[in-house]
Amino acid sequence: MSGACDMGWSDWPAPAKLNLFLRITGRRDDGYHLLQTVFRLLDWGDTVRLRVRADGRIRRLAGLAGISEDADLAVRAARALQAASGTTLGADIEVVKRIPAGGGFGGGSSDAATTLRALDWLWGTALGPDRLAGIGLALGADVPVFVRGENAWAEGVGERLTPIALPPAWYLIVDPGVTVPTRELFQAPDLTRDAPPATITDFVSGAELGNAFEAVLRRREPAVDAALSALSRFGAARLTGTGAGCFVAFGSRAQAEAALAALPAGLRAWLAAGVERSPLLDALAARRAPEGYAGASPSG
Repeated sequence: MSGACDMGWSDWPAPAKLNLFLRITGRRDDGYHLLQTVFRLLDWGDTVRLRVRADGRIRRLAGLAGISEDADLAVRAARALQAASGTTLGADIEVVKRIPAGGGFGGGSSDAATTLRALDWLWGTALGPDRLAGIGLALGADVPVFVRGENAWAEGVGERLTPIALPPAWYLIVDPGVTVPTRELFQAPDLTRDAPPATITDFVSGAELGNAFEAVLRRREPAVDAALSALSRFGAARLTGTGAGCFVAFGSRAQAEAALAALPAGLRAWLAAGVERSPLLDALAARRAPEGYAGASPSG
């Protein structure tokens, strides 16, 4: 194809996440809510396919249906990196979607982060994780945690990250099939916006910190209420992020599989394992620059 470089396509993981809790502790003067949460990265997610172009064009060849190219976070990430770095290179982008939209699993944010980190290497721009996280924050509050690729305690609007060690876990996940309008949820009059701040010690000790959006969504969306009720038979059922996705944690895959088999028919459910670090970092570390290509080191 005219404009495409000889190195061809490369595939990069864009993992999903869970919010193990989510509290709103206040609001900034600009209207943004102050949050506390723990991000847990998973071994399941989307795949971002990239091909470097010599002509500087950014083109999306495949992505989420119903989202325009200009609104696609992967495309916006590529354009933002291009502008920040001054590179003359471009890219063809394909996103193989597995993460359901509106579920609170961070699909669009993860796609954007993977695009930033992978193109930073493929283009040889070498901006590194810190600058890429800053670019990502302008695209969405969840992007920085995917850029850095570590489970994290998060505060602020989600950008103040502290790496946190989490025990191994398997998760039974249910997608109720509801697309949640995040902006409307944040404006809901029955949303608790002044929860007392929690600490990492509270979380580690097992305190029930909850999700501020669960009660709101259970009242508004019967499918979410039904999914949480079905999962509660097996443990503490929780909501992830501001989406409709629900999950319950298990200590072993066998326990998670048994619960999956016992779920009522008709629920869209699957299993995923928590990971210590993003599979994207492993993919970057395993890459060698194509022959004759003077790109940046993938480390970091």
